[in-house]
Amino acid sequence: MKPERPRPAARWALAGLALSMLLSSLGTSIANVGLPALAQAFDASFQAVQWIVLAYLLAVTTLIVSVGRLGDLVGRRRLLLAGILLFTGASVLCGLAPTLWLLIAARAAQGLGAAVMMALTMAFVGETVSKEATGRAMGLLGTTSAIGTALGPSLGGVLLAGPGWRAVFLVNAPLGVLAFLLARRHLPADRPGSRAGRARFDRAGTLLLAAALGAYALALTRGAGSSGPLTFVLLAAAGLGAVAFVRVEARAASPLIRPSAFRDRALSTSLGMSALVSTVMMSTLVVGPFHLSRALGLAPATVGLVLSAGPLVAAAAGVPAGRLVDRFGARRTTFAGLTAMAAGTGLLSLLPVRLGIPGYVGPLAVLTLGYAVFQTANNTAVMAEVHPDRRGVVSGLLNLSRNLGLVTGASVMGAVFALASGAADVTTAGPDAVAGGTRTAFAVAAALIATALALAAYGRSPADRRPRAGAAGPGGGGVPRPQGVGRPASRYSGWPRSRARRAQRSRS
Repeated sequence: MKPERPRPAARWALAGLALSMLLSSLGTSIANVGLPALAQAFDASFQAVQWIVLAYLLAVTTLIVSVGRLGDLVGRRRLLLAGILLFTGASVLCGLAPTLWLLIAARAAQGLGAAVMMALTMAFVGETVSKEATGRAMGLLGTTSAIGTALGPSLGGVLLAGPGWRAVFLVNAPLGVLAFLLARRHLPADRPGSRAGRARFDRAGTLLLAAALGAYALALTRGAGSSGPLTFVLLAAAGLGAVAFVRVEARAASPLIRPSAFRDRALSTSLGMSALVSTVMMSTLVVGPFHLSRALGLAPATVGLVLSAGPLVAAAAGVPAGRLVDRFGARRTTFAGLTAMAAGTGLLSLLPVRLGIPGYVGPLAVLTLGYAVFQTANNTAVMAEVHPDRRGVVSGLLNLSRNLGLVTGASVMGAVFALASGAADVTTAGPDAVAGGTRTAFAVAAALIATALALAAYGRSPADRRPRAGAAGPGGGGVPRPQGVGRPASRYSGWPRSRARRAQRSRS
């Protein structure tokens, strides 16, 4: 089946989506390197300037599902253009901010724009390219995301050494204008008169979900793996908020997330795998610097160079991973990616210090390559046949699972590493203690990947693969299919698509 839009237009549309993804990733990583300079510029404490990073992180984490659903209701093209404009304008405000708290407020607005861009770029893939090219498009988005993450610290350092800290934020402005022009010119128009367009936005669910996610993210980022009273209070608030959210959604006429969506085994396992894998990948950023500097005795410049190997591998592997998904299918490549990640974490857990830099970079490259393949395959599997009216919210859920994994990994894997090192202060621990902590942390990471492999197998169990003659509904067993979240079970059960569609029509 040929794409509905001409190939040149699709390429330019993908360029706009890729640039949007790059900007949102760049916004996540570029500010961290400037915190010492910002503390000096505003004569503020580290705890105060830390909110420059936290404001962005909290805005993205708490709102990404809600803005995805809002895009389904009001039009994804319209909301994406507004999100790019908000991100660009907030970047300019960050660069011109005269006070620290105005900068923090502008960063929160920038995070809201980034949440829109992250949620809706993947949602647009199904409307931009043919189904046969979905994997390559997802791979391209994964590549630009990795490039933005890898480019942030180095670009931020160059700008700090030259024009100064304001340029760290102003650099986004011309790129944001370019992304807006590409999206406005080449993205397909919003579909008029959809069923989602007549639904109401779930304000109560949005507020409860944002509160629960915000409390969880604050507990782990501010607590930094500690177990103080504030951490427990925030985690309790997150739990209560989650329970209240589920109860409200069960009674809502037009819920933000339909509770029945999580009875979709394929969707639930995909979200779980994404969170686990992201937790493992964050461990490389938390544990790696200490291992390289303390256990191997490398200079800071060399540590940064070695750590850049991971994002560079992810950036190089994204598009080829997409081609593999298109050729061999998402299911096979999901298992292949997780298997490579298991091999990488297993090798890192057996890491002998005497192998030096090659002994770390080799397994890291295997781990990151597996991550690139998994991420492309998992995103493709979830988004390829999601009902058009629900693409935004499902894309938001995918991004949320990734962000929660990163937040959890930074706190939990850091705590595992510190505990396993057996030192009161890991920054002054000896080489042997740090090496032992590294091995234990990556052994836990290997166990998490094994859990992800088990989830992948569970998501395609024999009962889920077999055709279900006479099933009461597309999900089987009389369970109603979540409206708009996925199509019939044929996406994962092995039904021929034409047969599934005939069954749908006969039931309706």
